[in-house]
Amino acid sequence: MVITRLKLKNWRNFRDVDVQLGPRGYVIGANASGKSNLLDVFRFLRTIAQSEGGGLQKALKERGGLSKLRSLHARRDPEVRIEVDVSEAIGAEVPDWRYVLAFKSEGKGQQRVLVQEEAVYRQGQELFTRPSKDDLQDEARLTQTYLEQIASNGTFRPLAEHFAATTYLHLVPQLLKHGDEISGRMVESDPFGQGLLQRIAKTPAKTRDARLKRIQQALEIAVPQFSELHFEQDAVSGMPHLRANFKHWRVHGSWQREDQFSDGTLRLIGFLWALQEGDGLLLLEEPELSLNDAIIEHIPLMIDRVLRQRKKGGFLRQVLSTTHSDKLIAAVPDAGSVLLLEPGDNGTTVRQADAQEREEMAHGLNPAEVLLPKTRPRNIEQMGLLA
Repeated sequence: MVITRLKLKNWRNFRDVDVQLGPRGYVIGANASGKSNLLDVFRFLRTIAQSEGGGLQKALKERGGLSKLRSLHARRDPEVRIEVDVSEAIGAEVPDWRYVLAFKSEGKGQQRVLVQEEAVYRQGQELFTRPSKDDLQDEARLTQTYLEQIASNGTFRPLAEHFAATTYLHLVPQLLKHGDEISGRMVESDPFGQGLLQRIAKTPAKTRDARLKRIQQALEIAVPQFSELHFEQDAVSGMPHLRANFKHWRVHGSWQREDQFSDGTLRLIGFLWALQEGDGLLLLEEPELSLNDAIIEHIPLMIDRVLRQRKKGGFLRQVLSTTHSDKLIAAVPDAGSVLLLEPGDNGTTVRQADAQEREEMAHGLNPAEVLLPKTRPRNIEQMGLLA
């Protein structure tokens, strides 16, 4: 399934958002304009929808409470509202699903955050809307959504499962390289790739080998002297490892474990594994980090090719990514998939290319040349004058 439309009110940087989404989305904007916060909407829904240990109150707590999540521009109307359309295919006139969630503090007593509205529509037909009569008689019910309750989401469980299947990746190579030494608590859902090797180990051998073979084929092109990639488990400790062979003056080359891989190689492995793992929405933070420009400009093509292969298996996966890279944006085949964030006096707005910008691209300019200059901070040239 694909999220085809996102509407927000009072969410972090965003006072008001209404934007169409496709199977690919590349989010660009200045620092602190809200790129990560836009992706966080989907992580928020994922936490609510998790059948174990999730829920609205947990999602709020993880973000420091409603006061840290609600937009600072929400001066008169404190309600936070999220609305998403989800369809099985792109281009449907009526979405297969629509989910609406609005909440705010009750403003008295315990200052609980209560659901102000929750609704689900199936192909335009309302399945339910809240608050119900029972909710109004017992307001404690409004501290939870139906989305998080197995007893209540039976009629729209495919939607709940889709939200719960969202994956977020911002791989930090040092956590992977030095996992044995760090041995710290892993953040839930592993957003920084610390548990990548453990996830690879838990994957059935046949599936794991097929995925690693595809990654090996990419690394043979992208990494000099690279020749082989294998998974192994330490015979003594049982710890999982990746081993790579690099061509060398010796006949059999030189074998290295993941702690010897470059940051770029590890990020590329994590990126390519994530594309093949799961079928929910995939959120990527700056996949270009640590990578050579020649590789970065092929990221959109890699995403499309890997997921096109997976589509043959019967499903389409949606990918949204933040980026600052002109090389990456220049290579985006569909300019409509670029989402431009523009901070203003009333919060950040989100938009796609307008008519004039599309005309400029139709006359030969690429999306990076037309849109990225609009993410530059005002008066940036004065930074060089600072003492």
